[in-house]
Amino acid sequence: MALAFTSSTAIHGSVSSSSHQQPKVSQLGNTQLLDQPKKSLNFCQRRCAVKPLYAEPKRNESIVPSAATFVSPEVAEKVIEAEDFEKLAKDLENASPLEIMDNALAKFGDDIAIAFSGAEDVALIEYAHLTGRPFRVFSLDTGRLNPETYQLFDAVEKHYGIRIEYMFPDAVEVQALVRTKGLFSFYEDGHQECCRVRKVRPLRRALKGLRAWITGQRKDQSPGTRSEVPVVQVDPSFEGLDGGSGSLVEWNPVANVEGKDIWNFLRAMNVPVNSLHLKGYVSIGCEPCTRPVLPGQHEREGRWWWEDAKAKECGLHKGNIKDESVNGNGNNATQATDTVADIFDTKDIVTLSRPGVENLLKLEDQREPWLVVLYAPWCQFCQVLEGSYVELAEKLGGSGVKVGKFRADGEQKTFAQQELQVGSFPTILFFPKHASQPIKYPSEKRDVDSLLAFVNALR
Repeated sequence: MALAFTSSTAIHGSVSSSSHQQPKVSQLGNTQLLDQPKKSLNFCQRRCAVKPLYAEPKRNESIVPSAATFVSPEVAEKVIEAEDFEKLAKDLENASPLEIMDNALAKFGDDIAIAFSGAEDVALIEYAHLTGRPFRVFSLDTGRLNPETYQLFDAVEKHYGIRIEYMFPDAVEVQALVRTKGLFSFYEDGHQECCRVRKVRPLRRALKGLRAWITGQRKDQSPGTRSEVPVVQVDPSFEGLDGGSGSLVEWNPVANVEGKDIWNFLRAMNVPVNSLHLKGYVSIGCEPCTRPVLPGQHEREGRWWWEDAKAKECGLHKGNIKDESVNGNGNNATQATDTVADIFDTKDIVTLSRPGVENLLKLEDQREPWLVVLYAPWCQFCQVLEGSYVELAEKLGGSGVKVGKFRADGEQKTFAQQELQVGSFPTILFFPKHASQPIKYPSEKRDVDSLLAFVNALR
């Protein structure tokens, strides 16, 4: 997600979506560098001056330029009264996104900014515009975004007459990561390290210049990780301008809105959207870690698809992620099956125990081939697969191919990862008659015809 801030008052005082003309950009000569003598600003200059998100301490490295920080205009310090945000969250639980946005901007003014990723959270900018209040927008440019995302940034700036405030990763940290581990290390050891360098740390620097921020988190975005996102809360992970725990407030105006309703809103308002959405992309991040999803797949399946569903977070919203030992239904993943309804429950699918799976691994000349799904009943992606897999089992009845299932979470998770190639749920394996190793189904296409083609090509 690219983060960048903008003030709607930074250009000619107000924002108008009715005019699509590109506003003229003041040249750098109209701003003052920190190391220059401070000059008095006239009215126009004050309105055009850039307020930095976070003035970082000076670095000793000679390769880091010091001319990238601008003088901010003199603004009277705003006193933020202590407020019970937990109570406020309850009061606004049934409020519209527009009302929540209006509350956020009214309370924090220039000390709050919208986090814009270049995806469907352009809805946040539209809601802010509709309030008629000044607002700022920021985005994280990781250096690995799709060209279409950069094009959307430009379109949004022109549409609303704003300037997005971009935050970039530390060049020295990126250089060290790439030189040490290569450009695509995240495919091998997980995406967390790369996201930490390119996204989390730039975000931390950005938020240190604010007292509140606005995100596009929704409860339906990620199974088991964002289902309890409140509309407003004291940020549990990051610090704000005043420093220390509780110094930053997080607003989530669309927390209770479903994805389809966000898109109905965007179409109705005729706002710019990322052209990748027309190509099957729903949740959009960095180019190497994002891909389209198929009909029936959850939107987060397009992010970090090689990892377990519980890992599909970059760390920007880790404070709202449930404990990894808790599954999407709120139950401990190691608890017995009586707490979670089982799936793939049909006479055509054989339930395999661990000894049964171990026997399949040992046999080098089996009497009949097996197709086995490795799953967790709480996994939403497994639940989506259930209909296709049950229908496939019916079609394969009497064909000589046995269809089975093996619950690979809880106590069996380590075994499944080490012996059965499980990186995420669901994983589908085919055990041929004349092969010593199972063959992993490689595609995200989990419709009946695709699965049947896979089986027919191998049996």
